[in-house]
Amino acid sequence: MPYAKFWLLCAALAALAPALPAAELRGVILDAASGRPVAARLYIAGADGTWHFARSAQPHGQATEYRRSRQPGSSEHYTELSAHPFVAELPPGRYLLTAERGHEYLAATQEVNVGDQPLDMTLRLVRWIDMASQGWYSGDTHVHRSLDELPLALLAEDLNVAFPVTFWVHQAGDRPTERNLVPGNPPAPETIRLDNTHVIWPINTEYEIFHVNGRQHTLGAVLIVGHRTRLESAVPPVAELARAATAEGALIDLEKHCWPWSLMLVPVLQPRLYELANNHIWRTQFGFRDWYADTAPAYMQLDMPAGLFSEWGWIDFGLQTYYALLNCGFRLQPTAGTAAGVHPVPLGFGRVYVQLEGPLEPHAWLEGLSRGRSFVTTGPMLLARCGGEPPGSTLQIERGASVRISGEVYSSQQLERIEFVHNGRVQRFAPPANQPRQPAGYVSRFEADVAIERTSWLAVRAFERREGGRWRFAHTAPFYLEVAGHPLRPRRMEVEYLVERIRQELRRNEGVLSAAALAEYRQALAAYEKLLEEAE
Repeated sequence: MPYAKFWLLCAALAALAPALPAAELRGVILDAASGRPVAARLYIAGADGTWHFARSAQPHGQATEYRRSRQPGSSEHYTELSAHPFVAELPPGRYLLTAERGHEYLAATQEVNVGDQPLDMTLRLVRWIDMASQGWYSGDTHVHRSLDELPLALLAEDLNVAFPVTFWVHQAGDRPTERNLVPGNPPAPETIRLDNTHVIWPINTEYEIFHVNGRQHTLGAVLIVGHRTRLESAVPPVAELARAATAEGALIDLEKHCWPWSLMLVPVLQPRLYELANNHIWRTQFGFRDWYADTAPAYMQLDMPAGLFSEWGWIDFGLQTYYALLNCGFRLQPTAGTAAGVHPVPLGFGRVYVQLEGPLEPHAWLEGLSRGRSFVTTGPMLLARCGGEPPGSTLQIERGASVRISGEVYSSQQLERIEFVHNGRVQRFAPPANQPRQPAGYVSRFEADVAIERTSWLAVRAFERREGGRWRFAHTAPFYLEVAGHPLRPRRMEVEYLVERIRQELRRNEGVLSAAALAEYRQALAAYEKLLEEAE
């Protein structure tokens, strides 16, 4: 009998049966190699479509329920469990249990039939790669989990570093220290260290402006990651925020590329980070098909059935906007942020890996992120070199010379394709080899020689096709190649799009924003119009 029909039959029989008392399902989640219990995320799905939640079976164990829904098909209902046995009280029936732990473990699933007696089970998670052992540490730079819940969530996802938003404002003109939307007392500016490979930096601020002068008027969001004291700046205008963040040694994260003010922020605020995996990219079904769809330019030829984004169309919109900004000379480094706690997405589903030479420490990790020693991923692990140098490097190149771009992609599923991007133009490598590895997964190596005629940038990206037409991807930070006397030039269609977006925002904000705030939009417009003179 097909799987879907089986569950439907189970649901029908359950509906006809009289209610029976719950029985205990007792279990443990183990690392398959060591046999030791590990923290993990546990789903318990009933055949009738209901979700159930576990608790720790030990007094000193921990369990946190996560319940977030956006729309039918876009929900997350699971329990984060510490590395201890668990127990769940379940009515008799059929259940599907799924344990997951970030991207470096394969999911473990098991169907069980609960009767009127206690039932014991074990779920074993196979670790297919260990990136921290190679000096690569994963992080999420946009987190909305509380500091009470975050330590367990970090361990359950095997995420190495998190930067929770502890100051948050929605109203233009509000100072984060005066109108903070995050409840409770602000934390001390100290690293929260769970162990040698799991840390939290607890002082981060999000300006997410939905109201101006007491009325609904969306500007957008920007994150200040890793500052050390409380920020007093209010926005807009944003110039003072830029000075304050720089003085703090913090990184400015653009958050999403299509917020109304985002493209103004790039030349004015000078953010360092751009979220290639942003908080609309989920483990569950994509849920933001109409999110600023009217701002997508025709030249990008995005996948937009009926004028709405497909999941790939949304991802591609972010990629192509990033490439346009790189072509304009803005050296934004890629990052990943889930906004876990707000959206139906696990912490670190989109994550960025940074390579460190020494021990894991939050500000050393941020320094590596700022330098581009990194790759973003929702699944594959992508290690690339250009001219033997790591991502984020700047290489001096003679005009007409070639550079070799090479590396390998490790993946839990077979790759569909590996590509390199040269000044925004996508070229494919040979088809992925997908050579099996032990204990699981695949490796695909790649290399190509790229001729360089002018100052350029290169990056590598890789894609897995998943069930239901879904995509998982990885993307390196750029390599920067400088050719003396031959500058990088943006494409005219890219800059025309940027210019038009700023003009639209100037019209929309006239009479709403202050003269000082509008002056920053004019500053951005002038910057893009100058680039238009140099475009090809």
